[in-house]
Amino acid sequence: MEKVYVVGHRKPDTDSVTSAINLAYLKKRQGLNASPYVLGEISKETKFVLDYFQVKEPEFLNDVKLQIKDLNYHKGLFLKEETSIKEVYDYLEEQSITGIPIVTDKQKLKGLITLKGIVRAFLNSDNHHLKTSYDNILKTIGGEEIIRIEDEIEGDIKIASFKSTTFLENISLTRNDILIVGDRHSIIEYAVESGVKLLIIVGGGEIKQHHLRTAQENKVNVIRTKLETFDTAKLINLANYIGTLIKEDSITTFEESDYYDEFVIKSSKLRHNNYPVVSKSKKCMGLLRITDINEKKRKKVILVDHNEMDQSVEGLEEADIIEIVDHHKLGSISTNYPINFRNMAVGSTNTILYFMFEEQHIEAPREIMGLMLSGILSDTLALTSPTTTELDKMVVKSLAEQLHLDYKKYAREMFKAGTSLEGRSKEDILTADMKVFPWEDQKFAISQIFTLNFEDIEREKEEYLRLIEQMKQEKEYKLVLVAVTDILKNGSYLFFDQASKEIMEDAFGILDMKQGTYVDGIVSRKKQLVPKILENIR
Repeated sequence: MEKVYVVGHRKPDTDSVTSAINLAYLKKRQGLNASPYVLGEISKETKFVLDYFQVKEPEFLNDVKLQIKDLNYHKGLFLKEETSIKEVYDYLEEQSITGIPIVTDKQKLKGLITLKGIVRAFLNSDNHHLKTSYDNILKTIGGEEIIRIEDEIEGDIKIASFKSTTFLENISLTRNDILIVGDRHSIIEYAVESGVKLLIIVGGGEIKQHHLRTAQENKVNVIRTKLETFDTAKLINLANYIGTLIKEDSITTFEESDYYDEFVIKSSKLRHNNYPVVSKSKKCMGLLRITDINEKKRKKVILVDHNEMDQSVEGLEEADIIEIVDHHKLGSISTNYPINFRNMAVGSTNTILYFMFEEQHIEAPREIMGLMLSGILSDTLALTSPTTTELDKMVVKSLAEQLHLDYKKYAREMFKAGTSLEGRSKEDILTADMKVFPWEDQKFAISQIFTLNFEDIEREKEEYLRLIEQMKQEKEYKLVLVAVTDILKNGSYLFFDQASKEIMEDAFGILDMKQGTYVDGIVSRKKQLVPKILENIR
């Protein structure tokens, strides 16, 4: 079953992470192979929530870009190095392909053989040596097994083309020889007494019983074929292992995890038609032909708690968005075909999910209800944020009752765990929950830091202000605002780049506004900070 990736935004807060987990659970119950993912490191608050309800942290997802594994390449298309040249050639012709990977008995890639490569090898070789299996010879020349001493045959090919007396007087036979001969009994006798590696009797010729006994005693392999000498000599080299044609030249391969766009760039320079696909351990997975790249299986993605391209997973334009569940304004994302888009003006994505579970008549287990409650409490600041709706309050009351949980006490524990700044760098504190917004042909950034101990920030105010100025310059933002929100006081301390002082004074109606000014009642970036900035930015 095709995998579905359920992802929140790049700055994974508690609502984003828990809604991804909860929606993936719902989709699994509906029969989809859905899994939740995060796009960054989870916060201390989110970790507290997952630990509290004993839920495993979702895996990190780097991107959803097209990879080799998403192409309809020929999985399992390879042949072993012990396959005969003729069998490989016939296979290439039957499958209408020009090349195929050759592997060892452990499926490790040995090389790539092509029709051109086979022809070139024959034109440039002396064709006197044979290294193959007894069975390959039987198949290649339509042979009959007479005596099999060994399963693998290696030796130099000789043909009894002279008259018998000339051959006996001038040709020396050894254990390293493979002799092709008709029913010339004197030469057959000479061959079995010399203990040649293999005796091939052509034209369906007879071999005397005492010659067979000698062959058995001297460990001579014997095969008979109905083909004449010319046809046997012409085909015998095709019985060779295909591995004998493989040179140790470097070969261009791709791993299943390699990106499609990188393959296109590299293959356009090489201009080859066939590329082996391998695993990280160089185990051959199959063959990718240049004609295969038009058939792609784009990854299926469900977005939660966002619908903006620049907030979403990298490579989203190469994937198929199949559903969105969000409580934010409509963003920049477009889709290739109509999808289910659930968007409600509520304080949390988890509020929407609560109703989706009810509509589908799917009962959520305790841990899922706990994550729902946590996501709503986090995004609504325990129902004190101006983004809070009556639906949020109703859902929190219902979940808290079912969980037998004092949600206010639980929220305080959750915020306390999440607002600790201990062990975090100042850069991380500033950017962990920073969002960027478009304005005309520019952008402005608003970061929100939740803490119950503002003194930790104020003590190192100058360093934070330096970082704000640096960030503005490097990113070329029109404005950078940092709101340090005290959840219990229900207000925020505001820091900003110095060039935006006048904009901030107009936005909040404060004359000669100082860095770190406390503004009571300002706790929502979406409903308070962003609108005020947009009204006054210029």
